[in-house]
Amino acid sequence: MILSEKIQGAIRTIPDFPEVGIQYKDISTLFLKPELINEIIEESVALLQQYNVQVLAGIESRGFLLGAAIAAKMQIPFVMIRKAGKLPAKTYRETYNLEYGTASIEMHCDAIQSGRRVAVIDDVLATGGTLSAASNLIKRAGSDPVVACFIAELEFLNGRQKLESAGTEVISLVKY
Repeated sequence: MILSEKIQGAIRTIPDFPEVGIQYKDISTLFLKPELINEIIEESVALLQQYNVQVLAGIESRGFLLGAAIAAKMQIPFVMIRKAGKLPAKTYRETYNLEYGTASIEMHCDAIQSGRRVAVIDDVLATGGTLSAASNLIKRAGSDPVVACFIAELEFLNGRQKLESAGTEVISLVKY
């Protein structure tokens, strides 16, 4: 069985969560399968190495789950992009729109040296709003968000177009 089929078979769909009509893709069930997680890490490393990335940034919190392991395997630094107010040192902050309101994420100002090629990882690509905000943080640090990597992509929400039009390549292991 190919990796994308294994991943799709392991992701649980929760109907009507968090709202009626939403088919939530729950990746927590992937982490019950350590062999599959190892395959996901290996495939992500292989795909990301093609982009000559020098830093991997993970978006809180699910981007942390695989991001640190992938960065360690690639022997590159891992940077945490967190919800506002969670990082103790001086930060860059980016606010972005949600369906009903706004949210903010932050990154330490000294986390990424200027001129680096950065990959960003998160669990699911939906509208691309969070990833666009993360890309803006990386740009403010003087670096280039060259690629974004996701376990799953919800194609019908067109997040890929938003990211690629801003110059960030997109990798997703499965598409819905």
